Amino acid sequence: MANCKESSKKEIKVNDQILESVTKFKYLGSIISDEGSKPEILSRIAQTTATLIKLKPIWNNKNIAINSKIRLLRSLVMSIFLYACESWTLNADTEPRIRAMEMSCYRRLLTISDKKHITNEEVRRRIGNAIGPHVDLLTIIWRQKLKWYGHNTHSSGLAKTIMQGTVYTNGGRGRGRQKKRWEDNIKEWTGLDLRNTLRRAEDREEWKAVVRRSSMRPDGSQI
Repeated sequence: MANCKESSKKEIKVNDQILESVTKFKYLGSIISDEGSKPEILSRIAQTTATLIKLKPIWNNKNIAINSKIRLLRSLVMSIFLYACESWTLNADTEPRIRAMEMSCYRRLLTISDKKHITNEEVRRRIGNAIGPHVDLLTIIWRQKLKWYGHNTHSSGLAKTIMQGTVYTNGGRGRGRQKKRWEDNIKEWTGLDLRNTLRRAEDREEWKAVVRRSSMRPDGSQI
């Protein structure tokens, strides 16, 4: 895959054959793009919505309890969206889209018409009453990503090298507003710089504590 900027394109040869340079491709079911995670997240939202609609007979079936519907939603629908979410970089553009998609799923499950002025908070309350405290998709992604980060600090492969920030392109990062990087999420969510996150993640128990603290509400309760 090549960056869209001409100056950053490099030719890669294998057995004297130049490999085709592309801006986007699919690998193991996920879209890899020079636009970052947005194309993959949008694709996952579309796939999730399509599956949700196909299961409409379940959501409209009054003989199925709400808590059973929620479990079916999470296992049959949300699992499609969360596939490989550990690799995503979240930003101010993609996070609202994820929230909106999640609320759309719960509204369909609860058969709430678009004409009804039911707030998202009320939707969350109804879901919580049926199955316990509501954990939103962003929090699940947050936890999964932090856990995956901790897991990879104990490896010696390319993933750890990238997380350590020791893979550079010639000339460093370009001028202007910078795209958010994968590790930027980790620093924001933990409140630690990259060096300290790597150091703490080396200790599994200490990293578990960091993940728990990063998933706390302002009042100190667990999300």
